[in-house]
Amino acid sequence: MLKNGVSPKSPRNLLFLFEVLSLFLLFIYQWESVNRYTYITGIGLIFIIYISNLILNRISKGDNYIFLIVTMLISIGVIMIYRIDSELGVKQLIWLSFGIFIFYLTYFTLRFIRGWQKWITLYIGVAYILFILTFILGTRKYGAINWIQIGSFSFQPAEITKILLIFILASYYSNTEKFKKYKNAKYYIMLIVYSFIGLLFLQKDLGTALIFYGIFVAIQFIYEEDRRLILYNLGLFAIGGIIGYGLFDHVKVRILTWIDPWSYIDNKGYQITQSLFAIAEGGFFGTGLGLGHPEFIPLAYTDFIFPAICEEMGLFAGIGIIMLFLILVYRGFKIALSQINPFFRILALGVSILFGVQSIIILGGVLKVLPLTGITLPFVSYGGSSVLSSFIVLGILQVASEDLPIDEDLKLEEENNEIRD
Repeated sequence: MLKNGVSPKSPRNLLFLFEVLSLFLLFIYQWESVNRYTYITGIGLIFIIYISNLILNRISKGDNYIFLIVTMLISIGVIMIYRIDSELGVKQLIWLSFGIFIFYLTYFTLRFIRGWQKWITLYIGVAYILFILTFILGTRKYGAINWIQIGSFSFQPAEITKILLIFILASYYSNTEKFKKYKNAKYYIMLIVYSFIGLLFLQKDLGTALIFYGIFVAIQFIYEEDRRLILYNLGLFAIGGIIGYGLFDHVKVRILTWIDPWSYIDNKGYQITQSLFAIAEGGFFGTGLGLGHPEFIPLAYTDFIFPAICEEMGLFAGIGIIMLFLILVYRGFKIALSQINPFFRILALGVSILFGVQSIIILGGVLKVLPLTGITLPFVSYGGSSVLSSFIVLGILQVASEDLPIDEDLKLEEENNEIRD
């Protein structure tokens, strides 16, 4: 069956071919270290990616290309993570399998339960609870208190909180007529968002705070009638940046190494300089899988996986990753524009902005265009919390890509807006 003139089998088959060729190259260059992990990773990756795309084409009438884009990203990520550390590669494959399950669970939950736009109080309450749990149970990693460790399992509550932020903003801006009966409601929602950002400041997790700010300002720019609030936000952003630089030593270090990493190449600037060396060493076509030295870059499997990919797969692979994110964000905005349900329209916008802001921040950091923030590249970097939260928001975007009915209260809201206009 053709969809938009293209058979859905064609991109699936191309993705299958890419995975087989990549794994074949990896086997050749690491033949001496081929073991059961290699076969588990290779067979498991191909099976999970192919079957999950096949199932989605059967059950969803929405935009199935966004899932294909993501599976291309996770294929590149798993192959590179396995090349760096075989055990981590297998663990990442397990996380991705669970993430795809969460994707389908999110899809069916959102698709068949109504009234999501009415639960703004619940979203705010759960967000504050997650912040409190982080302060009580959280452990410090790389200068920030943003992880909760329970035995051998650790997770980052902020990954869930940023999803709740999108739901809060979607609930508010899809029910503006309802909230207008509360005087200064627009300032209350602004206060709530900035309280989240303030709590992230206390955790010293400024990278996530920047993501929260980006999502809020972008959605506010589109939907807020009072344009003065946008100027207020820009001023608060400048003040927050100055305060963050003055209070936190690790922020000062990141700014210094961003401006001039070469003066600190033997300690503070080692990571970013090795990242630039790796990208330069790869050239256009890369050194080849297994022939580079990604181990020279600290945390190459998480924050700095992009330069590791560029070293062994070349700048063309790096440009390909950037293009995949551009297409993903573009299709997300296209989904939002075509969605008639205002709540899911804003959800689609929020998810698209999240993917765009997060990828810009981390890619800009490893390329020395922006200061480093310590966040991961969605779907590519190693990490359980990031993978699961990314698949949750992808499930939200998949639901938003379908034709959804408008609840009666939202229909009344749309009619009132049309009359007012």
